[in-house]
Amino acid sequence: MGHCRVLGLLPLMVSISSCFAKSDCVVSNFHVKENFNKTRYAGKWHAFAKKDPVGIFLESNIHAEFKIENETMTAKATGLVTLLPEWIVCAEMMGTFNNTENPAKFKLKYWGAAEHLQKGNDDHWIIDTDYDNYAITYTCRKLNDNGTCADSYSFVFSRNPKGLTAESQRIVRKWQDHLCLAYTYKRVAQTGNYNGFLASSSSVILNP
Repeated sequence: MGHCRVLGLLPLMVSISSCFAKSDCVVSNFHVKENFNKTRYAGKWHAFAKKDPVGIFLESNIHAEFKIENETMTAKATGLVTLLPEWIVCAEMMGTFNNTENPAKFKLKYWGAAEHLQKGNDDHWIIDTDYDNYAITYTCRKLNDNGTCADSYSFVFSRNPKGLTAESQRIVRKWQDHLCLAYTYKRVAQTGNYNGFLASSSSVILNP
């Protein structure tokens, strides 16, 4: 009976290992969250780490609030961003996640009232989440001819503003490898301090 139980676990272990295996870096081969449930995903997330794209990007004190409106996920994100060497503003970004055939892959339309902040319509993938502790997202803005990504960004989110548990960090590190982004993330400072910064309207991972 003991042997049967062990053998019964093997397919599950193989499945988990295959998801975490380092890919060939071709974006279309990246895994995303199976049976993603956006209702469970809704609510507040705190950025724990990020991999930046080319151009201006939110830097610190980043938080995102997700809501479901008429079966469509929307979000409002806030964070500090440096526009000029001595001009740091508190930016607010809005976004609409338009559904695709894959429930974990969206077309994210984001914008802000301030012209100096970015707007666009990016692919936005939920790579993995347990809904209660961590989430990792991925966007590729530009593909190379061989299918790898030339300009990408990614967030690691935590429900807890104090950060991720050790177990969640281990899971996230494996997904970093899968996305070919190991050692490219920076921790996001969460000081909760916006005092002294101008308000502007507009729409980590871990190093082992």
